[in-house]
Parts: sequence; C-alpha cells; structure tokens
Amino acid sequence: MKNKILNPFIYFFKNESSSGIILLISALLAMIIANSKFASIYENTLHTYIAIGYMNLSLSMSVLHWINDGLMAIFFLVVGMEIKREVVFEELKSFNKTILPISAAVGGMIVPAIIYALVNYKAVTISGWGIPMATDIAFALGILSLVAKNAPKGIVVFLTALAIVDDLGAIIVIAIFYSNQISWLSLAIGLIIFAILLIANKLQVKYKSFYIIMGLVLWIFILKSGIHATIAGVLLGIALPTGKNVNEFKTSVLYKFEHALTPVSSFIIMPIFSIANSGVLISVDSLSNIIFSPVSLGIIAGLFVGKQVGIFGISYILVKLKWAELPSNVTKRHLYGASILAGIGFTMSLFISSLSFTDEGTLSLAKMSVMIVSILSAIFGAIIFKLINLKDNYKEEKITN
Repeated sequence: MKNKILNPFIYFFKNESSSGIILLISALLAMIIANSKFASIYENTLHTYIAIGYMNLSLSMSVLHWINDGLMAIFFLVVGMEIKREVVFEELKSFNKTILPISAAVGGMIVPAIIYALVNYKAVTISGWGIPMATDIAFALGILSLVAKNAPKGIVVFLTALAIVDDLGAIIVIAIFYSNQISWLSLAIGLIIFAILLIANKLQVKYKSFYIIMGLVLWIFILKSGIHATIAGVLLGIALPTGKNVNEFKTSVLYKFEHALTPVSSFIIMPIFSIANSGVLISVDSLSNIIFSPVSLGIIAGLFVGKQVGIFGISYILVKLKWAELPSNVTKRHLYGASILAGIGFTMSLFISSLSFTDEGTLSLAKMSVMIVSILSAIFGAIIFKLINLKDNYKEEKITN
C-alpha cells in the first residue's frame, strides 16, 4: 500500500528533477544569446507575428505570446491534471494528511506578497506583488535530487504537495488579478463549454478527441474573454475523467493525457518558455539597479526571506501546537531546507512578471531578480541539505564505531 502511494511521487520527482536541470541550461542559453551578437535576431524572432486560421476566424499573436498564451496552456493543463489527481486519489485527498503542506503553501504565498507590497508601497510597481508568491517545482526537486539523494521520501512528498497547492494559488491570482478587461460574452461561452466538459465527465465520455476539440474551443474563448488563456488549461485538466477508483484511474482519460503530456510539458514546453523569457541584457547599470530598485528588493526579499518565514514559520507553529505532524523520517532541518528551496520561483515568477509589467526596463529588472534569487535559494538550499547529509553520515559512523 505504501509503495502505491509513493510510486507516483517517485515518478514525478525523477521527471521534474530532470526537467529542472534542463530549465537551468535553457535559462543560461537565453542569457548568453541576449548578450551576444545574436541578440537582435532573438528579439525580432520573439516579436514576429504569426497568424493561424483563416480571415476573420484567424488568431494573430507574436511568437512570445504564442508561447506564453498557447504552449503554456498545455503546461497549465498538466498542472490542472496533477491537482485533480492529488485531490481525488493521493496526498491532497485527506485534509488531516495535507494540513501541513497546505498551510505551509498558504504561508509561503502570503508572506512574500506582503513583503513585496511593503517594499513597493504606493509605487506603480506594486502590481508585481504576485511575482514572489510562486515556487518552481521542477527546479526545487532538481536541486533536491542532486544534493539530497538520501533525503526521506516524506520531504519529497511535502515539497511536491506544497508546490501543487502553491500552483493552485498562483492560478487563482492570475485569473483574478492579472487578467485584462473582461469580455463577458466570451467568458460566458467559455463557462458553458466548461460546463459541457463537466457533464461529459459525469456521463463518463471517454473519447480523447472530444476533450481535445472542446479544450481548444475553451482556450479560444478564454483568450477572447480577457482572462489569461492559460486558465483554460487548468479548467480542462479539472474536467477530465479520472475513473471511480484507483484501478479505473489507470485507464482514464486524465491518466492517458497526463502521461502523454507531462514529458512534453517538462522537456519541450518549459525549456522553450525559459529560452523565450530568460533572455535579459546584463550590464553594470542593470546590476546596480538591482541593489536599489524596490522591484528587485521586493522580489528577492519576498522569495528568499518570505518563503522561509511563511513555510517554515507556519509549519513550525502547527507542529509545535500538535495540530499537524511532520512526515515520516522528516526533521525540522529537512523542513527548513525545503522552505529555502521553495524560494526558487523561476517559471511561475517569470510568467507573472510578464503579466505584471509592460515597461521593458522594469520587466527585465524583475526577470533578472527572479533568476538571481532562484540561484541564491538553490545554493543555500543545497548547502542546508548537504549539511544534513554530513550530520546524518557522522551519526551513522559514530553508531557503527
């Protein structure tokens, strides 16, 4: 029974950790290109418009928007499917088991947002308060896999569940606070399509082509509504059938979609997003601006300090009051290391940055700050887990001798 619960996490952990390493390489590649003689080609390519469709039925967007609004909808579809699977069958099914990661995730979203808002109080840049709320699960698990091979599975489960709740929070924030002027007619049609998908789920419709076509139509109307198009991916993920029990789940539409799309999302879509959004020009002026800019200070303090205070602080209080228990074999040291790794914002933080700022200078500053604090969190998190490993190894040697 224990293996049945942990196996999906082990698969997810290996897949996401590999994706995190590829994301890092993609980000470095984008920065190298943006600061080379190919910078103009890079920028022109991203801002080239591509039309798909015919006449009045066509959609025309820049390459960057096709990536951020189109390809990222598939990424959010995978996130939506992960959330539904966790709620229906796995770690988020029982509130007693999930009170710790859920509370930690909420603390890890609220505290960073407050820190950013305080630093940017009464400034136009306060719109970026959602940037430091996010945790990049791929990067966090990637670092964990590299430096903490002997870490208890419980900390992997905790960090994964936390990041999934964190993703759900980010999705809600994007839908409510980072949407354009609403077209109520398009939104109403989109919601009707979502209702049809839910009815199809209830009637146990199992045709994959039906969900693909309806999902595409849903995406178009959500895009036209002014709500960010990626929300369509989440809605589709939530609407997909899972089957009535674990045995039926293995043959369900959601299971088939998730196993087909997770590698595509992790190893193709996210690296493309990283290359398209990580290319920032690095100069002496831009680096000096990071030291004094409220935007960069809010993002760095929010992700590095806010995540630690929110996640570890809430978790410590709940455990101390005996309202929650630490996962098996997990210590407070593991919990603190995980809270630092949660400061790796990257994918979601870059995504929300692009929604927060239209000014190119502010956006570049925000992106650079996200990358700096993500590297900082990765290094410090790695150091904490290395120290835990050394201490555990020393204890084992002492017992053996």
